[in-house]
Amino acid sequence: MSQDLKITLVKSHIGTPASQRAVLNGMGLNKLNKSVVLKDTPEIRGMIRKVSHMVNVTE
Repeated sequence: MSQDLKITLVKSHIGTPASQRAVLNGMGLNKLNKSVVLKDTPEIRGMIRKVSHMVNVTE
């Protein structure tokens, strides 16, 4: 069984490269301080790594 991760956007995506905005939109993070709960998979971990400076992750 995979665990869930709670991901919160804590920094604005304004002024970031289009690829990072696409990652945030793919995770469902489109507003500041919005949180989503996603499954802990290697794909999601890679997305988190790409925008780690903009999000907080709790397990």
